[in-house]
Amino acid sequence: MHQIAEHGTHRKEPAKAPSSGAARLPERFEDTDQIDEFLSRPSSALIEDLAAVDGDILILGVAGKMGPTLARLARNAAPDKRIIGVARFSDPALRQRLETWGIETITADLLDPAAVNALPKPKNVIFMAGMKFGASGNQPLTWAMNVHSPAIVAEAFAQSRIVAFSTGNIYPLVDVMRQGALETTAPGPRGEYAQSCLGRERIFEHFSARHGTPGRLFRLNYAIDLRYGVLFDLASRVKAGTPIDLSLMGHVNVIWQGDANAQALRTLRHCTTPTTPLNVSGPETLSVRWLVEEFAARLGVKPNLVGSESSTAWLTNSAQATKLFGYPAIPVAAMLDWVGDWVAHDGASYNKPTKYEVRDGDF
Repeated sequence: MHQIAEHGTHRKEPAKAPSSGAARLPERFEDTDQIDEFLSRPSSALIEDLAAVDGDILILGVAGKMGPTLARLARNAAPDKRIIGVARFSDPALRQRLETWGIETITADLLDPAAVNALPKPKNVIFMAGMKFGASGNQPLTWAMNVHSPAIVAEAFAQSRIVAFSTGNIYPLVDVMRQGALETTAPGPRGEYAQSCLGRERIFEHFSARHGTPGRLFRLNYAIDLRYGVLFDLASRVKAGTPIDLSLMGHVNVIWQGDANAQALRTLRHCTTPTTPLNVSGPETLSVRWLVEEFAARLGVKPNLVGSESSTAWLTNSAQATKLFGYPAIPVAAMLDWVGDWVAHDGASYNKPTKYEVRDGDF
């Protein structure tokens, strides 16, 4: 039987949620600083959950697309905890920005056992490291990052809670009429990226059972920012007049990045021993056809759709997460407005397509 990990608190008075949390949603974003600030506003629920979890927070792989704002969100929600971000920091400016936000930073290679073992050992670990883009061109490094590094981390942090980011790609394609794969759905990974992600999960499961390490496997798809994500990809193609083939992937799940980050941090209060999976996404199964038509209307162009929808897609059922955390705060309509406006005004991009439409797992 899975046991919920015990937790206590040594916090002082918990942080207060910004009054803007209850205010009307912004109509648009002027720049990336506004996006990052908005993504980092904690809800009262997040503040309360982190107040109930003892110990500081270590974020491994903090330099990715989601890591910086997750770290800043944790800093804002739990001002009396140490928030420590670890990465190789190939971009010194990012490290400086994190430190400006009050986040401690440590440079380390998570494939180096000595470096990992030398890290501080707080009660709480968010594991965000991994490799997806370019996985098909460098399979050995993909497996090393997605399987070997977790083994090093799981051994080093056996006494911590570990929330490990994973992906819905570990599931098979499922019937679009069945509301997505459940946590109990048997894995069916396509391609070496998804196989290595399942390997990452198995490693954390093994060491969690061996050492009694509380944890959760955070199966996420797909996070939405204005600078990347499924909605950014679709809006950019609509604006450019690029044909969008519905036969590749006709349906998707998405969740605002701020909501995904908040749920990852709140999951620290819902760890199990041994670790167990948790699907995280928006509750809606979204039609790509409908999303394209909505962006076309916002951008004042005609949609360029080809092909017909398949009866299957990569979809996850996030009912369990919704039961724990409630519905995501940011609705799909707001994401459509924000992304459409951002793309219309040539806002900045991370230049990292999600490849949501890939059906064979070749990332």
